[in-house]
Amino acid sequence: MQKVYPSAAAALEGLLFDGMFIAAGGFGLCGIPENLIAAIRDSGVKNLTVASNNAGVDDFGLGLLLQTRQIKKMISSYVGENAEFMRQYLAGELELEFNPQGTLAERMRAGGAGIPAFYTPTGVGTVIAEGKEHKEFDGRTYILERAIVADLAIVKAWKADTTGNAIFRKTARNFNVPAATCGKVCVMEVEEIVEPGEIDPDHVHLPGIYVHRLVQGTFEKRIEQRTVRAA
Repeated sequence: MQKVYPSAAAALEGLLFDGMFIAAGGFGLCGIPENLIAAIRDSGVKNLTVASNNAGVDDFGLGLLLQTRQIKKMISSYVGENAEFMRQYLAGELELEFNPQGTLAERMRAGGAGIPAFYTPTGVGTVIAEGKEHKEFDGRTYILERAIVADLAIVKAWKADTTGNAIFRKTARNFNVPAATCGKVCVMEVEEIVEPGEIDPDHVHLPGIYVHRLVQGTFEKRIEQRTVRAA
């Protein structure tokens, strides 16, 4: 299978539709698929449900899709760095399903592993548990969480070979691996594409079997919060 595409728009061709469910990798601005997000914005697709730890910042990352009102619902853990995210949610313009970070990561991982649901103690006794099945194991209460299976996964890696075997650089691995596995189709952007055999199999973080389309991008690599010492 030819997996390498010439652009982010080409890699998404034929995959996007209104009302679709997208799982996105990244944490803040670290390891986000910025080229694919921009291509989704430019496509005009709307009424999206997006599962991602957060929604970037106001003018970058998934924040771009909030600006254009292409996102209908976010499944997230954190909204604190995006004023437009908070504004839309508080104004009732955006649906929000809050998830503890570990629960969100496991929901993605479970979806990729073919596990439909799992029990966790995280969120018991809080609004997170409302409307969910409760069950006791060994004297402790757990809630049932459903796995996430998305129509499309968009992720960003550091390096991949042409078959999709990928390496993520340090903390940029974050939600990218579980997000990649839970998509019915996974499109991945990378900084460098190499030939098969150039990546040590022991160094592969995501096997190419999960990756359907691949594009080499250019990246801005913004710093979300810059803190410097006084001169």
